[in-house]
Amino acid sequence: MVEQHLLESARTLSERLVQLQAPIRVLDAINWDRSVREEFFKYKAERLPAINQDTYASRELGFDPKELRHAFSQLQRDIVRQLGQLSPITQLMSRACREYKDVLRMLESRGSSDFHELSVELYGHPDDVFHAGEPSLTELARMLRQPLSGLLSTDALPEEAKDIEAADAVNRLQRQLDTSMHELQVQVMLSDGIVSDASAGSDRIKLNQGVKFSQRELDILEVHEGWIHVGTTQNGLAQPYLTCLSKGIPSATVTQEGLAVLTEIITLRSTPRRLDKLVRRIDAVAMATQGADFIEVYRQNIGHGMTADEAFTLTQRVFRGSTPDGLPFTKDLAYIKGFVLVYNLIQVAIQRGKIDRLPLLLCGKIAIDDFATLCELHDIGVVADPAYVPPHFKDLRGLATWLSLNRFLGGFSFDQLEHDYRGLIT
Repeated sequence: MVEQHLLESARTLSERLVQLQAPIRVLDAINWDRSVREEFFKYKAERLPAINQDTYASRELGFDPKELRHAFSQLQRDIVRQLGQLSPITQLMSRACREYKDVLRMLESRGSSDFHELSVELYGHPDDVFHAGEPSLTELARMLRQPLSGLLSTDALPEEAKDIEAADAVNRLQRQLDTSMHELQVQVMLSDGIVSDASAGSDRIKLNQGVKFSQRELDILEVHEGWIHVGTTQNGLAQPYLTCLSKGIPSATVTQEGLAVLTEIITLRSTPRRLDKLVRRIDAVAMATQGADFIEVYRQNIGHGMTADEAFTLTQRVFRGSTPDGLPFTKDLAYIKGFVLVYNLIQVAIQRGKIDRLPLLLCGKIAIDDFATLCELHDIGVVADPAYVPPHFKDLRGLATWLSLNRFLGGFSFDQLEHDYRGLIT
């Protein structure tokens, strides 16, 4: 067990970390104004958006990045001095300080080539591989597209109509969350200041007031934004000492998005088109990494069957923080990359008989690389069990059975199966 005075110091240092990161709003600092979209379509999607370093320089961050970096460095020194360099608490919070300093450097370099390089350090690169000799993220996306193309081309799996106005969607999603997350207070509200269809905060979910939704999309938002993003934030805030777990560093973002995508899939909320959208994000990042500009990526998205608005939104996600002819922001790799990392962690836990550890994935916004440290801190009473646990993690029997059989069935050769069943499906 950890001595009480050290736990109290950890709580104080954790609160300092929470306060220091509070003004950092990465997406707010790099998103483009709505006027950029209007101008792009005014010129028939044939002129690059007028975004450069001056565009970003004119947008105040709301803080002095150099001063804030110095404050994180001072906090990191205080953590080591008060808790000890070898303490697992120190390892956890020092990692957060280092990543936040890299985030600040990235925001300082908006509109330059350094912005891309720093985003790669934080979120990864499309050529990354999990193990030597294995497929890269780009190659995994290509492998996923093969089965998806057949599913998307069939009339047997039609997409639900987007016929729910945003105001009505707010009310519907609120009712769903009031039922499935009744332990927490979660507010759904309209917003005109977000690029995506929806975004989650600490206790609220914002829906883009200019978008229509399908019921299926609301079901996905319930589990993705609600159960995972809001749920883990609230679990982090409820921690007795490490409240900093309520704030997601970039490496935790990868885990968060992977956990959210896994949740969509195992609760049967996801669809082939939803998964295809996540795969296309990797395609777009990879294409921009290879030198394609905004118009080239946009046109490829149009070629994949997206509407003009969908194609612009996806392309904008890739180039935000950069310039329309610069290298991309790589955060959109997090969804598939995180899914693979979380899926593999769960598989290992099942194989080793450690499935009881899995709810700790929800104790806050954590990085996969910190999972062993969190388990250690949990065992010595520093990290508490998650206060809110989504339904699919409350009873792990179904999850364990599904993943175990999935691993077993994955050993069969598809070519052999196709041969064996060729006369049954025509």
